[in-house]
Amino acid sequence: MRFSPGFLDEIRDRVPISNVIGRKVTWDRKKTNVSRGDYWACCPFHGEKSPSFHCEDRKGRYHCFGCGVSGDHFRFLTDCEGLSFPEAVQQIADLAGVSMPQPDPQAEKREKERMSLLDVMEMATQFFQDQLQSAVGARARAYLRDRGLSGRTIETFRLGYAPESRNALKEYLAGKGVPKEQIEACGLVRHGEGIPVSYDYFRDRVMFPILSSREKVIAFGGRAMSADAPAKYMNSPETELFHKGQVLYNFSRARRASQGGPGSREPGTVIAVEGYMDVIALAQAGVENAVAPLGTALTENQLDLLWRMSPLPVLCFDGDGAGIRAAHRAVDLALPFLKPGKSVNFALLPDGKDPDDLVKHEGRAPFDRVMAEAKPLADMVWQRETQGQNFATPERRAELEARLKQIVSVVADENVRRHYQQDIRDRLNGMFQPQRGGFQSNGGGGQRGGGGGRGGFQRGQGRGGQGFGGSGFGGSQAIGAVSDRLARSGLVRGHTELPALRESVLALTIVNHPQLLMSEYDEISSMDFENRDLKRLWSCVLTIIGQSGANITVEDLKQQLADNGFAETIQSMNLQIRNARLWTATEEADPQDSLQAYRQTRALHARNKELRWQKIELERELAEMTEDEADRLDLLLRALLEVQNEITRMESQEAIIDGFGVLSGRVKGAAISHG
Repeated sequence: MRFSPGFLDEIRDRVPISNVIGRKVTWDRKKTNVSRGDYWACCPFHGEKSPSFHCEDRKGRYHCFGCGVSGDHFRFLTDCEGLSFPEAVQQIADLAGVSMPQPDPQAEKREKERMSLLDVMEMATQFFQDQLQSAVGARARAYLRDRGLSGRTIETFRLGYAPESRNALKEYLAGKGVPKEQIEACGLVRHGEGIPVSYDYFRDRVMFPILSSREKVIAFGGRAMSADAPAKYMNSPETELFHKGQVLYNFSRARRASQGGPGSREPGTVIAVEGYMDVIALAQAGVENAVAPLGTALTENQLDLLWRMSPLPVLCFDGDGAGIRAAHRAVDLALPFLKPGKSVNFALLPDGKDPDDLVKHEGRAPFDRVMAEAKPLADMVWQRETQGQNFATPERRAELEARLKQIVSVVADENVRRHYQQDIRDRLNGMFQPQRGGFQSNGGGGQRGGGGGRGGFQRGQGRGGQGFGGSGFGGSQAIGAVSDRLARSGLVRGHTELPALRESVLALTIVNHPQLLMSEYDEISSMDFENRDLKRLWSCVLTIIGQSGANITVEDLKQQLADNGFAETIQSMNLQIRNARLWTATEEADPQDSLQAYRQTRALHARNKELRWQKIELERELAEMTEDEADRLDLLLRALLEVQNEITRMESQEAIIDGFGVLSGRVKGAAISHG
């Protein structure tokens, strides 16, 4: 029987391809990155000793770099296991928990009719393209030229023009033998009750074809040429082919770009902007991984499409009032559906600018800068609820706390919800705890009396900030922050903006000795850094080493990191490490010495993190105690004192790391110079 493309897409999306292939191969532990859905194995189609067979869950594809085979779920089962195509479909459907469609003559008839509708839409697209290049399209061509679009861009996006005549398209299609029922079913004419004679739906408009995920034209958007038109932009009506809330403009091209194709500097990202022209202008400037909803607020289905392309899409909004309100609606839309590792970032453009404006005169650089400053969803929640408000009274502070708790309570995933709740407590503690210089509350994330002392609050947008509870929040010192003792010691003077010293040691040791990652891959690759720059750097390190394998040299790794924009980060950390005389993290150190010191630092880092979480939880319990629980007070205070004493001892043990480096350096007779 014939299977509809929609059914095949559905079951493919439900089953990770690694689950299908993993029954036939053994994944290579060193090159595979399970958290990214990136798998390597020896090819099941030809004999080999080193793994060159690769599959990626996000793409739903496999490829062998040795023998060249490639395909999807069904191709693997037919080629590797000898199943027929219907048998392969049955097996994937079983894994997906989806019933096989029953033979349905009516459904097959509708599918054939649907395919014929796609043929009609293709004919309409070609008609609009031809009209744009004709004499009647002169004004539309001038408009597109004024918007800065090149002929190649116009051709790539198949832009066209709908003539002003009431029946131009209708008569053209009728002349090609297309029945009026099909013209009406495609939404190309206005018809029905009160309309005695149907007429073209789009007239005197620049036309933007809207493509399905299979790159077939399913609808149009039209931009009015007349200033008197009742609607500046207009989309096709809902049809058998087109459901507006389930489609993103430029979805297919952006998906290819987000998977590492041309135009995507950071494979894996996708950017949602507001309109057709924004997408097209960005593509012309080299940013090809952009999509747009179709003239309405982002929908749940569209958000799901974004997550199919990237676990962390960037939602880009104009910086004016309307753009901010749209961003806040997107915050509320996304919160219930957050999962571990799946969220959204927000990029806000300068007020009065859109992506088209930014790239028209200076290329993509200004837009890239906006993307680099994208905020986590957590920052958007905090900013929305606090900016420009005063929390000088206990009642106002209690109201803020209750409101934030209510907002994050909608997160369905228990683990994500728990971390958001903890982050809220961290931020509130950092904002409201009394300071030595007295309490002030400006709201909106401003800094308060005395700057970064305990209780001082920063918005977390600097190099160390990352969502709720990023470094810079003082009520309970941020996890992994450089200790007060170290900050005063001179070891890291001049580097208070840098990552925590321990985190720099953990990252730079692997950059300078990448073979260590292969020797303890599971433990080292799972490192979770607090600093945002280090999170990005570490993700890039794992990707590069995963693709290159154990034979990558330090020079190649650093060059590829530099190509991805991390040269300055590495240089700053290197200076930080050398100022602290932690020679075991440098490239010159013996790998065995580096591994021993790395293990010590990792153990200290993990224990320090655990203790600080314990302290935060104990402080929370104390703050939330009622009079009925007074009998627990002594117990909690003793536990808090024990934890604080151990944290103090841990801070003292920072000297062990430094001492190890200095002592070992003397034994080797090598002094590490600054920088």
